Amino acid sequence: MATAVGVAAVGAFPSAGFQAGDAHVLLVAGLGGDPEYTDAFHGWLSRFADVASEKYGVDPDRIVYLGEKTEIDPTRISARSTAENIRSAFATLDMSMAPEDELVVLLAGHGTFRNDEARFNIPGPDMTPGEFAFLLEGLGNRRVTFVNMASASGPFVEALSGPNRTIIAATRTGRERNMTRFGLHFVEAFAGEDADVDKNSRVSVLEAFSYAVHEVEREYEGDNQLLTEHAVLDDNGDGEGSREVDAVAGDAAGGDGSLARRVFLSLAGGATAKRAASDPALRALYEEKAEIEARIDALRAVKNQMPLERYEDQLEELLVELALKNREVRAASN
Repeated sequence: MATAVGVAAVGAFPSAGFQAGDAHVLLVAGLGGDPEYTDAFHGWLSRFADVASEKYGVDPDRIVYLGEKTEIDPTRISARSTAENIRSAFATLDMSMAPEDELVVLLAGHGTFRNDEARFNIPGPDMTPGEFAFLLEGLGNRRVTFVNMASASGPFVEALSGPNRTIIAATRTGRERNMTRFGLHFVEAFAGEDADVDKNSRVSVLEAFSYAVHEVEREYEGDNQLLTEHAVLDDNGDGEGSREVDAVAGDAAGGDGSLARRVFLSLAGGATAKRAASDPALRALYEEKAEIEARIDALRAVKNQMPLERYEDQLEELLVELALKNREVRAASN
């Protein structure tokens, strides 16, 4: 196995303020079973790796990709995606990640559901939701985004759910067993511009999820086929995934979406992210921007505890303040 199973970066905005380059990503491709599927899964993950490094400025040395066959792309795939190598990757993460660091895990492949147990299909023994949950527990309270883009992935939500975790599954239950299309659109959300609903030059995990859900539905409708996959997201720790989550999700206290809204691949693009890390003035603007976003989230969390008119007035004031701060950030970035 390659020496560094130390993982790829995905920057985010912690509620305490802006930090750059303190997140990690692990990409895992499972068994394809057919060359067409093997190529598709590799295409999703390699595309994600390219977008992370080329568009968002992620250090390529921090991107770790475990694949079905290393010979598919030996310069990118560091080891086979066996259970042993996956466990080794998490062990390395536990040692290399600081307490404030974050992790994003993407699984691309097939899943099965037998005897009321889901499995992610990999070379050698498959892995269950419980086994992945055990690995996540080893990371303590670090913020984790775990995206299972495989079929029959629904049971992973309940098993992996917890504080500081955004868990996404391409299917609602283990009985949705057809090849999924969610992964393609989830990755493309970060590659393109259409998923950036608030037009702040960065795509959140929530925006990517909502975009992928919409595109999957549109694709099935265009093919005149019955929808056979229903992706869900859980980020409030209750073990129940939500599907109708959009840009204003999480308004009600405890609703899904408030955490995923704050997780990004980087700031406003790779060059800006790198500059902010070394430019005190630009860094200060991002810290001020994150503070405004945190105040918006705090207000949304108490929406149901205050008069609607008062809530809307305060929200409007904060959104105007955020828009002005975004303008300052753009001006300072040019």
